[in-house]
Amino acid sequence: MKISFSEKIRGLREDADLNQTELGKAVGMTQRKISYLECGKYEPNMGDIIALCRFFKVSSDYLLGLDEK
Repeated sequence: MKISFSEKIRGLREDADLNQTELGKAVGMTQRKISYLECGKYEPNMGDIIALCRFFKVSSDYLLGLDEK
């Protein structure tokens, strides 16, 4: 079963022991935007993907489900 982008972001955040506010501050997003990304209510833009990849040190292929970690 493939894990969705939203599930991957939530899992990475929880593995890093961060709440949504802390992650948002670290990557320049609001808590609400992180929440919407995790719920699948918001599609990430290129800047969002880059910021999250850099912070979590994962590839965009991984986040987008094109490759495994």
